[in-house]
Amino acid sequence: MSEVSLPPSDDSDWNREFDPRSDARERALNILFEADLRAVAPSEVVERMQVAIDDLTSILVVGVAEHRTRIDELIVAHSHAWSIDRMATTDRNVLRMSTFELLGRSEVPTAVVINEAVELAKRYGTDDSGRFVNGMLSAIARTTREGGAPTPPPAAD
Repeated sequence: MSEVSLPPSDDSDWNREFDPRSDARERALNILFEADLRAVAPSEVVERMQVAIDDLTSILVVGVAEHRTRIDELIVAHSHAWSIDRMATTDRNVLRMSTFELLGRSEVPTAVVINEAVELAKRYGTDDSGRFVNGMLSAIARTTREGGAPTPPPAAD
């Protein structure tokens, strides 16, 4: 019996692209999107789910729900010609989730927040969603994280 020759290992995992944090952000976006479309609280969507959600997904969903007024104010303040209701549902919810991360999760680097948001917008939004989300979050980050007008941490709404 001959020996099978295997290629040299490159220490790569078959699913090295998988990042549980990215997956949690995607789940949070889906919950926020559904709640927005159905005009219900995100907690109602979570309650109807058949499986428990992970901690990061919960942090993102609850954070957006608790601070939505402040988050929406920031989005509107940086959107120039767009009302929040006029934005595509996907874009609006990607912006809400990512704005919460910029405000309430200082341990996450700004570039990571923006890159993750742009990827979600490209995957689920329109052809222009990636550029729109990138521009909006870059402007929001300048005022919330980079020494622009002081922005206090989100207070409970």
